[in-house]
Amino acid sequence: MIEEHRRVYQAVDALVDYAKAHLELDPANEDWARNQILGMFGLNSYEPTGAQGADHARPDALLQEFADACLAASLIKEGEGESRCDQAMGYLTLIPSQLQARFAEEKTARGGSNAMAWLYDYSIRSNYVRRAVLDRNPRFEARGLIITINKAKPEFKDPKKAAAGNAVAGGYPRCSICHENEGFAGRVKFTLRTVPLKMGEENWFWQYSPYGYLYEHGIAVNRLHTPMHVDEDAFRQLISFVDQYPSLFIGCNAALPRIGGSVLGHDHYQAGGELLPMHKAGSWRQLRDPQFPDAIVEVLDWHNTAVRVVSHDADAVIAICNKIHNAWVSYTNEELGIIAHDAEGIHSATSPTVIRTERGYEMSIILRSNITSDEFPAGVFHAHPEFHAVKQESIGLIEAQGLFILPGRLDHELGLIADAIEAGADLPNELEQFRLLFEETKALLAGSADRAAIDAAIRDELGSICERILHNTAVFKDKDQTVRFLLNLGFEAEAL
Repeated sequence: MIEEHRRVYQAVDALVDYAKAHLELDPANEDWARNQILGMFGLNSYEPTGAQGADHARPDALLQEFADACLAASLIKEGEGESRCDQAMGYLTLIPSQLQARFAEEKTARGGSNAMAWLYDYSIRSNYVRRAVLDRNPRFEARGLIITINKAKPEFKDPKKAAAGNAVAGGYPRCSICHENEGFAGRVKFTLRTVPLKMGEENWFWQYSPYGYLYEHGIAVNRLHTPMHVDEDAFRQLISFVDQYPSLFIGCNAALPRIGGSVLGHDHYQAGGELLPMHKAGSWRQLRDPQFPDAIVEVLDWHNTAVRVVSHDADAVIAICNKIHNAWVSYTNEELGIIAHDAEGIHSATSPTVIRTERGYEMSIILRSNITSDEFPAGVFHAHPEFHAVKQESIGLIEAQGLFILPGRLDHELGLIADAIEAGADLPNELEQFRLLFEETKALLAGSADRAAIDAAIRDELGSICERILHNTAVFKDKDQTVRFLLNLGFEAEAL
């Protein structure tokens, strides 16, 4: 036996042993799964090695050894390891029908939220959710916001390029989130598994995000490839989701470029298993709808323009949110730079998001506009140019709720800025775009050059910048303007 091949056999045996322990691989399918992996490389021989992998909680180390062994045996080339590992794990993971049956069992026995938790854990163990990669991303709290630096996600500064990044050459699947991606080799989705969802009367499906921005980050996707939109049905669908999975929040990006997600061509919602800062925001002012006196309408004490509707009555929440949505998308106030539509198209949209609490349904409506101007060609209500060194991409649903996903390049660039401050040097020429951050960080330090203090000041400054970016996206800079907007719709303000 060639020694290099024996090392491959050991790596494969360890993965099969791991799959029996952690992925529910039926022993009846053990030989089949092993043969599929060997067949990936045209290996027509095999000798058992007895290698074990069951004591590993996650497959990361086993997959690294598998990739290294295949490279040493000249079975793969440099750079092919990740895709080959995913392909191998695809053979060891429950096939879609098996996984959906297990999910249904969990949901029947323990409820929807526990079923989702099981699926998330399974997706980590199958290596679809790259938890080890996510854990390496810096994450911290600053100024009441959550800041992450996502080193696994490419930076898309141009909305058109972002959309192009989700296209698939050849037209199959039609986009990056179509159901046909399940197991699709062209996008290395061998381990992608979905479960069916009923959203209102429509057939949707759920999948977790491999490089999620937050705990249990996933998307609910329409089975039909139909454009994103927000309307009364959307509000009803969001509520139907939290009825089934009350531990998760769910919301929808604004269905317009520059202020929404990059996959605008396919209807989908984003969800997650942790509360975001906006969910915890207090009420700045409360109003009521005379038609639904038991519902509370709150102007949020938040950086952008957001209204929260609270009630145990789902129909009341849906009706009120729909009223606010319809009024906003047709609202024009030239003095404030708000243009509902012009020759370039529609500019106003909403981002709804809902959670279940002891108060009932809490659905927040974030008012958004993608209008541009000569001064702000990237968007009047977008991150302004002085902040583009930190964040130039669209501010979508997750960030509008206070969790910022900053580009991976910052991990290196901020280190260089800290080095310069620690050395008492000026900002390097190649980092001149960070002049604002540099000067404001030094002002926070008041002369201190301790590295821990510098790093803390940079984190605080990032929180300050992200706070100001959210304020940039606010369509009403003064919350009294939000109140007047609602009063004009027939809402009644409660006495202060």
